[in-house]
Amino acid sequence: MTHFTHFDTADYLDNEETISAYLTEALEVPDPDMFIVAVRTVVRACGIPQLAKDTGLGRESLYNALAPGAKPRFETMMKMVRALGVKLRVDAL
Repeated sequence: MTHFTHFDTADYLDNEETISAYLTEALEVPDPDMFIVAVRTVVRACGIPQLAKDTGLGRESLYNALAPGAKPRFETMMKMVRALGVKLRVDAL
């Protein structure tokens, strides 16, 4: 019998370069919720307590902003992205 181990993307998001590449790919997906899912995965990798400290936002606010179906404010998302050590950039097609 074949045994599979649980794959968790968060286990591999251990540096800013990998986080940046992961979030960049998420932005390429046409579904806007995919970016929130990706940020939530990165936050799990880095930890909500540290992100709350780095953003100045409460833990509950962060959980609410990253909950499935949430529509977080742009300002909140930018605070989280910056606290994760990356920045968003726009390139010409």
